[in-house]
Amino acid sequence: MRYSLFFCFFLCFVLLNTSFAQNQKLADSLIAQHQSGSYKGNELELLKAIAVQETNPITKEEYAIKLIEKATKDNQDQMLLSGYLQKGNALHLSGEVEQALEAYFESLRLSKQIQYDRGAGNATIAIANLYSEIGNSVNANKYYAEGIELLRKNDDPAPLSKALFNAGDEAFNAGDYTQALTYFKESGELFDQLDYTIGKAYNLGNIGMVYAEQRQDELAEANINQAVRLLEELEDYYGISVYLTYMSDIYARKNKFPLALNYAEKSLDLATRHGLKNQMSEAHLKLAELHEQNENPLIAFDHYKSHIAYRDSVKNIEVVQQMADQRTEFEVSQKQIEVDLLEQKRKNQRIVTIATALGLLAVGIFSIGLYRRNQFIRKTKKIIEAERDRSDTLLLNILPEETAEELKMTGKVSAKKYESTTVLFTDFKGFTSYSEGLSPEELVKTVSFYFSAFDEIIEKHGLEKIKTIGDAYMCAGGIHSLKNNHADKMLEAAFEIAEFVKATKKGSQDNKMTFDVRIGINSGPVVAGVVGTKKFAYDIWGDTVNVASRMESMSAPGKINISETTYALIKKDWNCEYRGEIEVKNRGRLKMYFVNN
Repeated sequence: MRYSLFFCFFLCFVLLNTSFAQNQKLADSLIAQHQSGSYKGNELELLKAIAVQETNPITKEEYAIKLIEKATKDNQDQMLLSGYLQKGNALHLSGEVEQALEAYFESLRLSKQIQYDRGAGNATIAIANLYSEIGNSVNANKYYAEGIELLRKNDDPAPLSKALFNAGDEAFNAGDYTQALTYFKESGELFDQLDYTIGKAYNLGNIGMVYAEQRQDELAEANINQAVRLLEELEDYYGISVYLTYMSDIYARKNKFPLALNYAEKSLDLATRHGLKNQMSEAHLKLAELHEQNENPLIAFDHYKSHIAYRDSVKNIEVVQQMADQRTEFEVSQKQIEVDLLEQKRKNQRIVTIATALGLLAVGIFSIGLYRRNQFIRKTKKIIEAERDRSDTLLLNILPEETAEELKMTGKVSAKKYESTTVLFTDFKGFTSYSEGLSPEELVKTVSFYFSAFDEIIEKHGLEKIKTIGDAYMCAGGIHSLKNNHADKMLEAAFEIAEFVKATKKGSQDNKMTFDVRIGINSGPVVAGVVGTKKFAYDIWGDTVNVASRMESMSAPGKINISETTYALIKKDWNCEYRGEIEVKNRGRLKMYFVNN
């Protein structure tokens, strides 16, 4: 839970920092001036100001492109690199990772070309932030180090403070707490210098979390409590609620259950009073964990149900609204078709009347009209069927068939629990170092090559692909289908995946694809549902998923490592090698087996 909590702080800080730098009202005013031509002064400065202040990613990209075109025409290099930086920011906000990286790297190239250290520093930190967000820690750390050195050459402490804060975040997530403290302490000094209260508050809280991970609980409490006091002055209730949950973690570790419970309940009460549904979900989850540890299963179960309900209410509202809008648009198009057909019918009736009066000539006219009517109906029917098939295909590419049908019928998706499933994770050994030398296009092409093959294998065995995370691949069996033999089917697919990677490595002509795959499998119950606010996705949660991920990380190159629960399902039909009980981080000792054939 440590990483997700810290990431909440990081996101909240970035959002606040972004709002501090951006002003939509100012952007709207500047856009009005540009469109009316009433502005005075340099048009390039105006375009840059709009691109910086605008919060809507589509409009932001539009004015960034205008800035690039104008700067190119006027041969203004500093404005040109600023245009590419803002274009990258707009694409980053839209989730277009590859295109955002291209824009950032172009801004960096132009900055180095004209030896502009500040521009190079801003572009480098933007690249580092994006790599950090997608989980590429090696590249993130590399670009943070380069960007910080470039920004130290300038007198402006604001961008340097943000860069140090984000670098500390990356070090924290990597478990390098000494480096994280170094970064946070320096960023804290700069926030003090800038008198930036929100930055000081979150910096103190993050330092407290580092101390908590180092088991220095007194220092952790002192820093987190100071952060909470500052956030109370700023009325930042979301940050306070999350920090209270983290304080609950500290006391739970000390086995001080009443205090841990008190902080978790305070977090829930604060989140409830201020309508913070996301943190209400997290607080219910923490209370569920505490009551489970204290052997109160019924209370724990009630809190877990509330956690799921609030989490789904946050994630599914926009998805449901989008689907409702799509259904409304389809119904409107059907009504329009009915009106068109009715109008055509009226025309045909007039033709019949004329035909009655004019005899054979009218009959000919009627025949022509009838033919056109039939052609119109057939064409319209084909259009409707094609649009329906396209919509269905799109949904099935995103969601399992059963879930897609539920969404089409009811406009929403309910979370479901599956008591018996099998979850598989894969990861490539050596992929991170291999990817460092690739361009974004080559990296995406390589990942797509393997995952497309994995998709075919998974579909062949009736399994469900869940998602990919960087170079990791996740799928499940026993969801919607394969109720009894999902573990066997998963192993069949796992061996095909391992064989495909092995054959690709052996047949590689240029010795580039020389990495191996690690595979981990676990069986047990999961909760499944639809998540997302704009680009929704199907996902699964639960301890079964966490253990499956641990099975993969504890596996060996080219090997399939399974848990004790999976072994109990397949041991009669598969040759397995017992590995013994192996220590797993945050899980204790777990029995593991290699499946040989």
